Amino acid sequence: MTDKVNVGIVGCGSIAEAHLKYLARNQYVNLTGFCDVDLTKATDKAKRYGSQDSKACADASEVLSLPLDAVFFFLPPFAHGAEVMAAERSIPFFVEKPVELSMDRAMKILNKVRDKRVMTSVGYMNRYRKGVNFAREEFRGDPVILALGGWIGGTPRGDSWWVIKSKSGGQFHEQVTHTVDLVRYVCGEVKEVQAYCVRGLNRGVPISYDVEDASVVNMRLDHGGVVNLCASCSSNASGGVFLNVYAYETAAIFTGWEHSLRLFKVGMDPVELKGEPDIFEVEDNAFVEAIRRGEPSGIRCTYEDAVQTLAVTLTANSSIECGRPLAVPRVHQGQKPGS
Repeated sequence: MTDKVNVGIVGCGSIAEAHLKYLARNQYVNLTGFCDVDLTKATDKAKRYGSQDSKACADASEVLSLPLDAVFFFLPPFAHGAEVMAAERSIPFFVEKPVELSMDRAMKILNKVRDKRVMTSVGYMNRYRKGVNFAREEFRGDPVILALGGWIGGTPRGDSWWVIKSKSGGQFHEQVTHTVDLVRYVCGEVKEVQAYCVRGLNRGVPISYDVEDASVVNMRLDHGGVVNLCASCSSNASGGVFLNVYAYETAAIFTGWEHSLRLFKVGMDPVELKGEPDIFEVEDNAFVEAIRRGEPSGIRCTYEDAVQTLAVTLTANSSIECGRPLAVPRVHQGQKPGS
């Protein structure tokens, strides 16, 4: 078992901050390298979370040339690609969601991961929640018939990559991907989607804004259940994150970013489980522990599994543009984590 895990960081923006405060307090982690295209960000993170020997740079290849046991990629959707270098060097890696903007590029990374048998983890943190896994087990013998969910938020006021479709993939791809992944994890695989959107009704948006104001995506599951997920970045009076799942004898209500659970089952008292506030720490520690032990069973979402979620969100985007139902391509070769 490895005592210290030498970790490199690629991407030092806001999502990196959300993880670094936990990685820095993990006794088994040594943060050795920090990379960002904005060198000042990398330097700042190195000073705050690294040691006096930690390296700060603006090129991912420099960090990946260090003697690393793992690398964490905290990148916006349009900036991926260095994962190929990590895989080529057989460096285990963690990557934040969504993992790409293109299936072709994602498959290039995935094929290298498969070829090199690299351990991977992806930031679908809700898979680590006790409430999510409790509900998942309850639905194993009671197939999901209907699920309804989404992310309803307000108008984006700042000019950033998030409001540009060619950089973020849109709200459904970049944000509701969490709920899509939960549908796959709790309810079953998605085989077909049909999506609709509305544009041009949002007001006061940045000049570069070209994402959908809102969208709805209907899904058909492998076993026949149906799902409706929605997204809005134009609802300024009220909103929230939710997922309601209904089967013949079981119903699960997830609310808020923390996905607190209320579960109802015929003949059973309701179960309430509050969502974990420090879920980034839980998923980061699971990956670090998997590397220390050289055993990946504690990882709930591999890169391959995340590419299947990517296939769903990208197919939804394609359905928006073509206006018809589309089949979701399959990428899985083996058994999914937790199955």
